[in-house]
Formats: sequence, C-alpha cells, structure tokens
Amino acid sequence: MRTDHGLPVVRLGLVGAGRIGVMHAGNVARHVAGAEFVAVADPRREAADELADKYAARACEVDELLADPEIDGVLIASIAAAHSDLIVQAAQAGKAVWCEKPASLTLDEIDRAITATKDAGVPFQVGFNRRFAADFQQARATVDTGGVGTPQLMRSITRDPGWPAGLTNAADVRPWTIFRETLVHDFDILLWLNPGAEVVEVYTRADALVAPEFKADGLIDTAVVVLTFDNGAIATAEANFSALYGYDVRAEVFGSKGMVLAGRLPSTPAVHYDASGLHQQTMRSDEQMFRDAYVQELADFAAAVRGDSEPPVTGQDARRALEISLAAMRSHQEQRPIRIG
Repeated sequence: MRTDHGLPVVRLGLVGAGRIGVMHAGNVARHVAGAEFVAVADPRREAADELADKYAARACEVDELLADPEIDGVLIASIAAAHSDLIVQAAQAGKAVWCEKPASLTLDEIDRAITATKDAGVPFQVGFNRRFAADFQQARATVDTGGVGTPQLMRSITRDPGWPAGLTNAADVRPWTIFRETLVHDFDILLWLNPGAEVVEVYTRADALVAPEFKADGLIDTAVVVLTFDNGAIATAEANFSALYGYDVRAEVFGSKGMVLAGRLPSTPAVHYDASGLHQQTMRSDEQMFRDAYVQELADFAAAVRGDSEPPVTGQDARRALEISLAAMRSHQEQRPIRIG
C-alpha cells in the first residue's frame, strides 16, 4: 500500500460539489496527510467535472463511485435532504462514511443511517467542525479538568455574515434551516461542553426579522432557544442570518468556579486607530474561522478509515443534536416548552 508521511493512504470519494464539497475536496487533496481525493459525484455533472479536473480526480455517478472497490471512504456534502439515503447506500457498499451536518432531517432517518453503518461495520463520522477548533477544544479541556466547576449558565452563538441590502438569498432558504442546519451546531457544542448531561426541556422564540417579507413562505432568520439540562445548567443558543460585521461564532460556559470562552471575532490582532475611533478586521466566513478545524476533522476521519482510532463525532452525537433541533421546531410551532429525553 502506498504511504504518505508514513501513513497508509486512504482513497476518498465525494458526493456533492457545492461550496462546502469543493472546500473538503481541496483539504483532502492538499492538507490531509495519508488521504487522497479520487472521485466526485454531483447531479450537476459540469460541477463534478470542474472539481475533478482541478485535483486530477474523476467525475462519476453516485452508483459508480460507491461500486469502486478502490475507494475506502465517502464524504457526503450533498443537500441535507439526501444525507440519510446516501449514508445507507455508502454503508451497504462497505464504505466508511463522513457526512456533513445534519446527518438526517428526522429521527427515523438518523436511526436508519446509524443502523446501516453498524450493520456494515464501517466508521461513521459527522461534520460538527467546532469540536476540532483549537479554542473550542481548550474550552472543553478546561471543563474536563474542573476549571469552571459545575456548569450553571451556557451560551452558544451563530450569526452568519450579512449584507447591507438584507438577506439577499431569503427566497432560497428552506423552511426550518435555522434549526436543523444552523442551530444544530450550537446544540451539539452545548452538549459537548456539558459532558455527561442531557437536555430535558427546550423553549424557542423565533421570527423573520431580517427578511419579514418571506415569513409567509416559512423563513425564520432569527432565533433564541433556551435549553435546560438534567444537571441543572441553563443554556441559550441563538442564531441570526445577518451579522453585518462578519461571521460571529462563540461559546461560553459559566460555572461555580469560573468561566471559559471560545470563538473569536477579530481575524487579526492588529487594531487601527484614527479620528473616527478604532477598527479591527473580523472573520467573514466559516472557511476562514474554521480552516484548521475542517482539515483536522478529515484527518481524524482518515485515521478512523485506517483503523487507527474511532470516529470522534458519531451518529449518536448527531442524533442528540437533531433531537433538540426538532424539539426547538415544535416549540416554535406550539409556542410552549417541549420536554425531551
């Protein structure tokens, strides 16, 4: 077997040549030791062809990719509605599976995906990138070593970059996106930063405040969700689709012995002072803020494919976060707290 930096090379295929898939392909091809990007499938064949040409891979159909005996693992970066079926198909083909969040849109779907990967005996990892960022990992280490004592108050924030003209893609945002595709990150990180605890109650307040003209079409662009844990901690998860100042992702754990913060808004420590005040450049995208985390999660997946370790983010982790997302949706619909667990 060919090696790279002393590691046996695993050959990875990709399903989905959109923005996030293009980024993952580039990371595998250029930054993940012991991994090779070999094939890509996408319903838009021209997108697959373009990406394949860029990295000397090949474009193909999904069935062809899954039937290739030389492909060891599959990265799934398609639209969310297709994730669970693709996980099942990849597992049944004997491929290790890495899937972007959310791994599925319903609990029945994620249960089916988890069962398929277990039955096939293949690794299954889900792409919750914040867990792999150095500052979030340090926050978790601080919690683990008792640095904050007993968690009492927690907070997670996701404010996507906005534009002065407003939410220009509002018509393309699918209903419930803010819960199942955005806040699912926050729910996962709050669970991860409160290890051993489970959420028992969810209460949502949400609206279309950025683009109210699309509210009748099912758009929700602003939300705050209050989570109550079984160890007594109270957490808030908030999201908005229009932060004009940049990409704002942070987390906080406050406890009986102190507090730890993760996430950063400035993209550089340099500060410019002039007659109007002080100015600092800010993060503008997930690719900028989580560049190293995106590489590390795929490096860890490659290690799992080789059998060197277990996937650090499992299908069960994805299920726990999805269960909270679905409860948050129900709370919004029924305008009341929802008990789970």
